[in-house]
Amino acid sequence: MSEQYKQAGVDIEAGYEAVEQMKSHVKQTRRPEVLGGLGGFGAGFDLSQLNLKQPVLVSGTDGVGTKLKLAIDHDRHDTIGIDAVAMCVNDILTTGAEPLYFLDYIAVEKVVPETVADIVKGVSAGCVQAGCALIGGETAEMGSMYGPGEYDIAGFAVGAVEKDEYIDGSTVKAGDVIIGLPSSGVHSNGYSLVRKIISDNNIDVEADLEDEKLIDLLLEPTRIYVPQVRHLMEKVDIKAMSHITGGGFVENLPRAIPENLGVDVSTKDIELPAIIQWLIEQGGIEMDEAYNVFNMGIGFVVIVDEGDAEAALAHLKAEGEKAVAIGTITGNEGITIHE
Repeated sequence: MSEQYKQAGVDIEAGYEAVEQMKSHVKQTRRPEVLGGLGGFGAGFDLSQLNLKQPVLVSGTDGVGTKLKLAIDHDRHDTIGIDAVAMCVNDILTTGAEPLYFLDYIAVEKVVPETVADIVKGVSAGCVQAGCALIGGETAEMGSMYGPGEYDIAGFAVGAVEKDEYIDGSTVKAGDVIIGLPSSGVHSNGYSLVRKIISDNNIDVEADLEDEKLIDLLLEPTRIYVPQVRHLMEKVDIKAMSHITGGGFVENLPRAIPENLGVDVSTKDIELPAIIQWLIEQGGIEMDEAYNVFNMGIGFVVIVDEGDAEAALAHLKAEGEKAVAIGTITGNEGITIHE
């Protein structure tokens, strides 16, 4: 190995060791449609094995924002990869697509094999939850681009759905019911504000909130909604879906429906996670702004016909979901949020 290259900031041997340590995690995600193994120039996936008549590929890419900064600062690297997967697969799920495979991109100041393997362990765990294969990735060592111990992670997911089953929200009409699936906490959005609240108030994140450490609550992984939503698709006709990410209800619900319609949301049955309530109180955040920043306890939304709402709720609850009807579609553009 070139010592000059190592002195320039790239440790090839450390990269090899990182790949060796991550192999056992990646292996857990394998699907029978995957062609070849880890380490090739390209990754193959045999679509014909899905037996779809007119397959439509759906793709999505995302990162985890500044939640990553909290993970790095507190040396917690084994769950942030779940967030990266969740942000991508939940997005493509809104079309009705089954996530098939995932690729990650990890850029680091310095390759520490154990840290990189921990990150990929989380990515693999997320892929297992979503039922998709971790089919490839890139770990780039760029010491001149990042500070000591810093890294970034992004992901790319691809799924497939039958063309005539593709969900685009076009059949949504006034009177349809909005059903919310609970979040696990803050998920992966709003962390610039979260970190500002912590800094401004000089908060010790190792302190407890309702018998759990703040840092554990803040780094709780984003929920992956793939299994329960795909099961629901087999029971009722889902007209539209929304992943509640940056912008909260205010930005993400209108994205799922035709422009001439609106949304009426009632918060009375939504259970606000303790960590989000705490952030609102510590930051002195107005509720209007909170609904623009945080998921406010709902991480994913499905929209169904009024006649299917009861069956949808019953099915979700039978699967252990604390799903609630949170509103209806209206004939007036815009969004109204009330108790």
